[in-house]
Amino acid sequence: MAKFDNHPTVRWWREQSTNNPKTSTVALNSDSLRSLCLDAGADDVGFVEIYRPAIADQHAEILAVFPPTKTLISFVCCMNRENVRTPARSIANLEFHANYDHADEVARNLVKAFAQIGVRALNPSVAFPMEMDRYPDKKAWVISHKPVAVAAGLGHMGIHRNVIHPKFGNFIALGTVLIDTEVTEYTHPIDYNPCIECKLCVAACPVGAIGADGSFSFSACYTHNYREFMGGFTDWTETIADSKSASDYRKKVSASESASMWQSLSFKPNYKAAYCIAACPAGEDVIAPFLSDRKAFIKDVVKPLQDKTETIYVVSGSDAENYVAKHFPNKTVKLVSSGIRPQSIQGFLFGLPLLFQRNQSEGLSAIYHFTFTGSESRRATVTIQNKMVRVQEGHLGKADISVTADSKTWLGFLGKEQNLIWALLRCKIRVSGSLKLLQAFGKCFPT
Repeated sequence: MAKFDNHPTVRWWREQSTNNPKTSTVALNSDSLRSLCLDAGADDVGFVEIYRPAIADQHAEILAVFPPTKTLISFVCCMNRENVRTPARSIANLEFHANYDHADEVARNLVKAFAQIGVRALNPSVAFPMEMDRYPDKKAWVISHKPVAVAAGLGHMGIHRNVIHPKFGNFIALGTVLIDTEVTEYTHPIDYNPCIECKLCVAACPVGAIGADGSFSFSACYTHNYREFMGGFTDWTETIADSKSASDYRKKVSASESASMWQSLSFKPNYKAAYCIAACPAGEDVIAPFLSDRKAFIKDVVKPLQDKTETIYVVSGSDAENYVAKHFPNKTVKLVSSGIRPQSIQGFLFGLPLLFQRNQSEGLSAIYHFTFTGSESRRATVTIQNKMVRVQEGHLGKADISVTADSKTWLGFLGKEQNLIWALLRCKIRVSGSLKLLQAFGKCFPT
């Protein structure tokens, strides 16, 4: 007999189990489940089975955080549109965070409701907090809500990389709840994309992150819009550390920038733009003003964002630096670091497509073979061609240049802690091919 067998709680549970034998698991009725979610505060909801091919790349991560997952409940919560559209970032940020908090509360209440009926459930955060121990080498979020929402029939991705709901447009927060039970009927993607490709998001974006051809610059968006988050915060703290005195710091950081960082630390982090969301007219509840009078819509919604006098944060040598100077002479360009420094070779390779600068690669067509040795052995092929980058495992194709590097030395070089010439002289980094190609490679990935 185990020493806890006579404990009151153990005796109670065994008595309950005898009097109420466990029945076989029954799938939850999808209609009742939908009503439960809407009553909890969601504005729309869909259901995706764990082994849906559309979310196959998330299977391992989902099951790692909640092994019994059988169903993903995807839901949306609507924002107040005018709060997001205003050039006043304090109002827009209040709306973003209030709606994120609301969506998290909806998810949390659903998990509590499921517990009362014997269904195990878990709710990852809608936005933050994230798993920062993974940063910057891996994605820090537990669930990629966007592909789950698309699979659940809650909309499709627009060219601005936000999910557009067919009714509510992109003025939504996305949430996901994992449950250990199947449902009677799953939902599937809608048969059209609500994005009308008006390109107003392209026109409104202050850093040119959204290309009219459908391309997207993660680094441009990340460096500016998330200036007071992860990498931008790191860059700011290093600016403090590198300053010789208070007056030296004030030469680098304005009073308003310091106050803004204080505000982000004291309340919640400020998004610097998110103008792509503000300008988007898609969705049945949203589109009327745009279709009724396009000129008035652009004048009232898009122009105030374009004309706003503000500081735009860009990395030196990036596509964004040139874009802001050309398209927004009324805005002030400030050169900063993205703060992204890979901590592993895996992180370096993972980050290449995210940091790639299309326009800086113009005219470059080359295959790079990388061989990393030492503490982290890895072989990879990086192909830059037609203003696109592709990263593949192993050595593929005929290399135009081959780079063999000790992994720690290479990471130190990327972090500006190791001198390339010294590393070459010590044979910690060896190059077979033109050094000009290596220089061209670096130009494509400024940080």
